[in-house]
Amino acid sequence: MSTLNSLSYDDLGSAAQRERRKRILDATIALASKGGFDAVQMRAVAERADVALGTLYRYFPSKIHLLVSALAREFEQANTGLDRRPVPGETQHERVMFVLGRATRTLQRDPNLTEALTRAFMFADASVATEIHVVGMHVTRLLMRAMADPDAPFEDHEPTEDDIAIAKVIGDVWLASLVQWVTGRASAADVSRSMDVAVRLLLR
Repeated sequence: MSTLNSLSYDDLGSAAQRERRKRILDATIALASKGGFDAVQMRAVAERADVALGTLYRYFPSKIHLLVSALAREFEQANTGLDRRPVPGETQHERVMFVLGRATRTLQRDPNLTEALTRAFMFADASVATEIHVVGMHVTRLLMRAMADPDAPFEDHEPTEDDIAIAKVIGDVWLASLVQWVTGRASAADVSRSMDVAVRLLLR
């Protein structure tokens, strides 16, 4: 596997390059939604995105880089959705469970896509560290938004080291629970119960 990193949105200097990256990720998600992990082949992605295969490899060095980057974009869009309105809930626990519940239900509505993205996350090695870090940042931000005071602008929120550590642990537990669901070792109800217990213990 290549040790190169994927080209992020910020790495790209022109609108055309950013649009090309978007088409590639759109094609990846469409193929994954249709057939899961095995359906995402680099040549098929290139054809669907209308880019040369060599161009695809310059943007994403491997299938794993590609799928983990697609996972990061899914979480980035989830964060964008929360920018429009406060997270409902009287307590941190209620707000975090709302955010996790919504994200989990969204993923479970498209099991083929979730299987592809989660398996890529499981298979990722050190060469995909940058992309994994981006996923972690988006998940942590999602949880930090839920943990913050809903009556104050999120941009003014200054989390403590403990806040960040708790958000990271919750994110890790949630991703592990998704792996269990994808691999058939836990039901959707099991995931919800596990997360409720973890969040209650961490935020009490």
